[in-house]
Amino acid sequence: AIALLHHSEGVAVNDALDVTAAKHLDLSQLHLAARINISEWRNNANSKQYISFIKGKNGKKVSEYFRDFIGCQEGVDGPGETRTLLKAFSDFVESEDLPEEQAREKTKTLVGYASSQAKLGEPMTLTELSGLIDEERPKAFYDHIRNKDYGLSPEIPADKRTLNQFQRFTGRAEGLSISFEAHLLGSKIEYDESTDTLVIRNLPTQLTDQLKRRKN
Repeated sequence: AIALLHHSEGVAVNDALDVTAAKHLDLSQLHLAARINISEWRNNANSKQYISFIKGKNGKKVSEYFRDFIGCQEGVDGPGETRTLLKAFSDFVESEDLPEEQAREKTKTLVGYASSQAKLGEPMTLTELSGLIDEERPKAFYDHIRNKDYGLSPEIPADKRTLNQFQRFTGRAEGLSISFEAHLLGSKIEYDESTDTLVIRNLPTQLTDQLKRRKN
């Protein structure tokens, strides 16, 4: 841990019950600090977040002179890491085979937490997010990420633009249920307004296997 503190003094009472001046560590006035996770740096070659900083109010960026003093560069790919997290979440929801309503609630929880952290200028914490997504099994999503080796760091910066693209279109009627992420529209999914039809490409293997068995 590396910290830069402004000079601060207070008062204390000594053994003779006299009031004397005393220096103290006031963490509320900690202006600049960095934490370097040596284990993360050694054990996770894909990690770009083994260095984390205390930021000022309203998510103010770390002062450049402090970064230069430590000798590091900001190399976190916020959009990329956020996209990977969302991919991991989609895979998790699919592997759990959740009902549409539960999947929608968990998506709302993820986006709400990520948006809140982005506003605060703080990263998303995988363990905290996992607990919010499934309170009964708080480590389920975290274990899914680790077992599948997505290369995500324990803390991820939330990218607002990427989150906005994670909006889901859903619909259910007469035994038909459709749900997909907004960013798939125009690539894997096309909507023809004139005929009110959807064209879906690259169907999930689980679905195609069922269709083939039904045909045979």
